[in-house]
Amino acid sequence: MAEIRGFETLFRLDGKIAVVTGVLLAADTPPPKHTGSRGIGLYCATAFLLAGCAKVIITARDAKNLDAAVQKLNALPGIKGVAVSIPANVGHTDQIERFVKDVEAEIERDAAGPGRKGCRGLDILVANAAASWGGPFEEFEDWKSVKTLDLNVRGVFNLCRLMVPLLSRAATPADPSRILITSSVGGIIVPHVGARGAIMYSVSKAAAHHLGRNLALELAPKNITTNIVAPGFFPSRLASPQIDYLGGVDVVGKQNPLGRLGLPEDIVGVVLYLCSRAGSYVNGEDISIDGGARLRVGTHPGSLDDRGKAAGRDNKL
Repeated sequence: MAEIRGFETLFRLDGKIAVVTGVLLAADTPPPKHTGSRGIGLYCATAFLLAGCAKVIITARDAKNLDAAVQKLNALPGIKGVAVSIPANVGHTDQIERFVKDVEAEIERDAAGPGRKGCRGLDILVANAAASWGGPFEEFEDWKSVKTLDLNVRGVFNLCRLMVPLLSRAATPADPSRILITSSVGGIIVPHVGARGAIMYSVSKAAAHHLGRNLALELAPKNITTNIVAPGFFPSRLASPQIDYLGGVDVVGKQNPLGRLGLPEDIVGVVLYLCSRAGSYVNGEDISIDGGARLRVGTHPGSLDDRGKAAGRDNKL
């Protein structure tokens, strides 16, 4: 029988250093009723610490929000690592450059920490920050397109590009460093058009998928893998307005083949697989995490075409 080496630690991240962008936590204002004051970035950061990361560096634009997130993360029971924050807008190249320098300084400061053995590098980069605007096609303002593409595409490209020197330091063929790009099933299908269409968001996420595939080949010789996760509807601050528009958590959940929205565990299980030794030979893959919703054919009742209504069609399969 073939030997499976180190099975007990196959999904562990002991001693690793990770960076997660776009970590949101409502600090002062109440979050939307179904978000649980969380987002996918915070799910990832939480899982990394619970899986043994020595340090998780989180970033977003709002320093006060980040402080609240760090406090929450460092209060997790039983963790050996620590969360730290470095505020930055990763849609702006100058701020990305500063952020990378600050990350390097943070890693250098901790290079001799537990489990690091003097290795001055970054093990995991989760490019999760994103922006989305919806609205009628004819009225969509250009600045919304610019901001969406700057953060969701150009920002991800520049962040990965500038982080490569740090990622390559920590990488080996047997245990490559990891880049994980958070995309969306909106980059695979056409989710919504019309009054609440998010065409540029969908386009930006399609670009993120292909960016990930290109990086997978570009960076593999440096012992860095790149993969993409494409969530469907999860209770997050970014998805909240669209969920509400489509009828709320219960309605949207019932439209899913599994009858519910995504849970934090649904995301972090895939993320830990891709970022741990279990996923060390996976490169250039995009994994949809949507309960199979992208496979459905038909129109959601909450987004029926107005022309269909006017013509008296019931738009039912």
